[in-house]
Parts: sequence; structure tokens; C-alpha cells
Amino acid sequence: MTKFAIFVHDAKPDSMELASKTSEFLQHIGHDSFTETNESFSLETLENIDLAICLGGDGTILRAVHSAAPVGVPVLGVNLGRLGYLAHLEASQLQESLRSFVSGKFSIEERMTLEIATTKADGTRTLVAQCALNEAVVEKAISGHTVRLSVSLGGTQFITYAADGLIVSTATGSTAYNLSARGPLVSPNLQMLLLTPVSPHMLFDRSMVLDPTFEIVVELLDPRPARLVVDGFTKAELQPGDKVVCKQSPYPAKFVVFEPTNFQSILKTKFQLSGR
Repeated sequence: MTKFAIFVHDAKPDSMELASKTSEFLQHIGHDSFTETNESFSLETLENIDLAICLGGDGTILRAVHSAAPVGVPVLGVNLGRLGYLAHLEASQLQESLRSFVSGKFSIEERMTLEIATTKADGTRTLVAQCALNEAVVEKAISGHTVRLSVSLGGTQFITYAADGLIVSTATGSTAYNLSARGPLVSPNLQMLLLTPVSPHMLFDRSMVLDPTFEIVVELLDPRPARLVVDGFTKAELQPGDKVVCKQSPYPAKFVVFEPTNFQSILKTKFQLSGR
């Protein structure tokens, strides 16, 4: 018997309805499942689970990956509503795809994730995220002001940015906040790090594509506070002297796919490029 966890966006009625229908379908074909909402995802939830089914948008998938990746559970994203970058299926394809999964007719696509920690001025270290799929952002906490951020790459001090913030993203995250900051679009299967300043007040305003083995350390320099946001969720308030350490996580995100991801097709649809 295959065991499934169904993760739903509890604020979306269509997500809850589809979860109920999916659970009934899985029971009908002889498999077990249970449903969890956005707020209850955890490592314990995923013990002995064969597949995490995410019904919602990219945010639901991001939450699920944070719990699923450390224990090696693959994720299947089902798009509800507007087109996302992470969901592999539409709702109409779900039942047929689940039949394929239990028959072993699928592939696993791995994506690089980030391990993110903070180090306080007194040396106290806190692990903030084991498996961030998109990005870590150090950004200003006070509107109308910039922050000064010293960046070290691979143990060597590189540059100090004066900016509204700084994004450290994966290739998957290139289509998230990095895109809004005019960073490059990168095929999500690549192993790399992107460093993109947000509204920099300096001549050097380019994104950088970096070796995935680099450790990126961002230190808050000036007296203005900042905050750390990981995959869209605020994780820490930062004070001068605090550091954010980003590096490749040993736990990749695993996505179930039934055909290779067509990144170009997703971009053409998202940016309405068909016929151009």
C-alpha cells in the first residue's frame, strides 16, 4: 500500500474540495492518505510517507518542500488558480497521474535548496532553514532608508552594498523575487547560486551567478535594522553585526514528474510570448 500526504491551502475552498475527492479516489484504488493544512506541515507529518501531494499554488509547495526535503519525500505540485512555476499538474490530470505513480511510471527531478543560518554579534548561531527552495532575502526594515551589507564569498570579503536589500537565490528561485529585481532567469535544474541586489544605491548593480559550493555571508553593517525573509516568510530580525550565512543544502527538493519540465514553455505562457 502506498501512503500519501495531501497538503492543502486551507483558505482556498477548491483546494479542500479537491483534497476530499483525491482522498476518496486513493481509498478506492487501495491506498492510504491523510490531509494537512498549510499551518500543520512538519517533519513528523511525513514519516513513512511515499508522496506529498500539494494542492494550491507555489506557496503551498514551498511550505511542503521545507518539511519534505530533509526526509527525502518527493513532492507533486497541483496547480489551482493562476499558473505557477512549481506545480507540475493541473487538477484535471491528478487522478490519472496518481495511477501512474503507484504503477511506478514517473521520474524524480531534483532541485538545489539552501541551508540558511544567522550568527549574532555575540557568536550565537541559529539554523533558520534547512531546505529553502527559492531564496533568502536580507532587506531593510525601515521604509525610506537603505541598509549597508558586507558580502563575503567563499571566505573572502567581496564588496559592501548600499541597497534596499540583497537576494541569495537558487536557480529555481530565479523566477521568484530575483525576477522582480531584474535578475537573470535560469533553468531550474542547474546547480548554482544567484546574488542579486535590490535597488542598489551604487554603480555596481549587477546580479552574479556563483559556484554552488560557495558559502555566502551577508553582514549587516550600519545602525539601521534589517530582516531575513526566507521563501516569502520572515524568519529573523537583524541588528548591526548580525550575519546571514547561505550555502547549498545537502537535502535537494525532489519533485515527481511524468514528463520532463519544459522551462521554455512555462516562460512563454507566463510572459504571454506565444507567437513571438
